[in-house]
Amino acid sequence: MHTFPEDFLFGAATAAYQVEGAAREDGRGPSIWDTFCQKPGRIRDDDTGDVSIDQYHRYKEDVQILKTLGVQMYRFSVSWPRVLPEGRGRVNQAGLDYYDRLVDELLANGIQPWVTLFHWDLPQALEDAYGGWRNPQISDDFAAYAGIISERLSDRVKNFFTVNEFACFIESGYGNGGNPGCFAPGLRISKKELAQASHNALLAHGKAVLALRSKARQPIQVGLAENAQSTCPIIETPENIKAARKAFGEINAKYLTTIMEGAYRPSYLEKLGLDAPHFTDEEMKIIASPLDFLGMNMYFSYLIRAADNKDGFDTIPVTASHPRFMMPWLHLGPQITYWAPRFAREVWNVKAFYITENGCASEDVPNFQGEILDTDRIVYLRSHFENAARAVAEGWPLKGYFIWSAFDNFEWACGYSRRFGLVYVNYKTQKRTPKLSYRWYQEVIRNRTVV
Repeated sequence: MHTFPEDFLFGAATAAYQVEGAAREDGRGPSIWDTFCQKPGRIRDDDTGDVSIDQYHRYKEDVQILKTLGVQMYRFSVSWPRVLPEGRGRVNQAGLDYYDRLVDELLANGIQPWVTLFHWDLPQALEDAYGGWRNPQISDDFAAYAGIISERLSDRVKNFFTVNEFACFIESGYGNGGNPGCFAPGLRISKKELAQASHNALLAHGKAVLALRSKARQPIQVGLAENAQSTCPIIETPENIKAARKAFGEINAKYLTTIMEGAYRPSYLEKLGLDAPHFTDEEMKIIASPLDFLGMNMYFSYLIRAADNKDGFDTIPVTASHPRFMMPWLHLGPQITYWAPRFAREVWNVKAFYITENGCASEDVPNFQGEILDTDRIVYLRSHFENAARAVAEGWPLKGYFIWSAFDNFEWACGYSRRFGLVYVNYKTQKRTPKLSYRWYQEVIRNRTVV
């Protein structure tokens, strides 16, 4: 029952600021996260990504670890300020050279590179120059950057993501300043400014889709990796399934639904009222540029039941005793890996769907033998894979899976206090040690079966 066909792809994922290090080497400019991490009290233990797991220098070692794991794909992000230190204009060839080396190393070891253009590390120069995502100029600068990456890497890279998780770099970055766990640049702007910043980000995505394709040196596949809310029926009755399907489109109206439908839903604009963003019909056409695949980062579920109200559904809060992992927001809801690809097909007729992140933080304390026996992570992953296998067996468009994360790394506001990796990293010595979950995933890949 829990098997995967030969064409199902297994992968692992990371992001540039979380793993690369080398923050001031080879011409890289500062990002808003470099600046943010320098402010005392913003990051737990005042950690920074200056060194992290030093993948910039250790990429060959890490590729060998991935090869031994058996993954067919590695999703990594390009550091925008490593390529364009000022965010636009002058290109840093040393930065492009690094991604050439990484791509070549992956291909030489039989691993497909899947490239994310933006995973939150906005060049500080653009934040200083015009306010970053608050300014509509960002969409043209992001498109120019996308074209540079496509022109350089698309002779070997066939799959690109534009952005990773709109809400995290917009709401958490510009709307949550002063609260614990806020993200760079750590601001709190008005509701109207925030709505416009969201629109600017959507437009940047759309323009990047067009730029990637126009500069490509061979046919490529383009999508995005969005942390859209995964809605699941609390009980699988026809009424609850219908309600969860409707909730999938409504709850995700701000970002993913707008991209997939080419319009803001009236319910979203009505809620904003006078704070709604300014936009044109031409901009909406660009935002709706067709995608080749849809990627969703998936960790926990929104539990839905049918209701006799104007929405037609209720969201059921999880109880205090609901199983959780080592993040306060990370409760167990493994049915997401079934319902998300199903609803993506039923609501938007998506033909190819990828789980672009899925994983959990664990205690990950080595025992006296140096082993990391992360049994809780295996429970988490096994339950999600069982539901993913159900989706594949029923013919829903789930084509592949990226585990988060390949390696322990810098976990944003949590610094190095939370570990998501299959590979344990000693941050003082940089020694890599595969965890028990690494061995488990290795067996899943080898046998194409949930073990």
